[in-house]
Amino acid sequence: MHRQVASLFVAGFMVMIVATGCRSGAPIYNVVDAPIVTSVGQERSLADVRKAIIEAGKQLNWAMVETQPGVITATQNVRSHQAVVDIKYDTKKYSITYKNSSNLKYNADGQTIHANYNSWIQNLDNAIRSRLSS
Repeated sequence: MHRQVASLFVAGFMVMIVATGCRSGAPIYNVVDAPIVTSVGQERSLADVRKAIIEAGKQLNWAMVETQPGVITATQNVRSHQAVVDIKYDTKKYSITYKNSSNLKYNADGQTIHANYNSWIQNLDNAIRSRLSS
């Protein structure tokens, strides 16, 4: 009898943990001052960096708009979900930071969001790094 009660307690506790984890979301993933590394070791021009970022985003279906020199606003739409980030860059580094979202369980107080958002940002970061290093 005690084993059944203990098993039910553990099962209930696990359900509570999973439910809480799903509700709270994941910490927002930002890329901060990622160094621009090239295969030949030469510094890229600002135009080359801009082109690599835009091409990387478009490859992953991000809408890329240069909003001012050194800043690209990128928007990802997947079904009813939308993520908007700012990509600030120069010839030495770039950053990808959260700007806005819809239907991604964003929590401003806890700075959390649906885990899929973080995957999108990591994929975008990897694509940018790949383009810049080639």
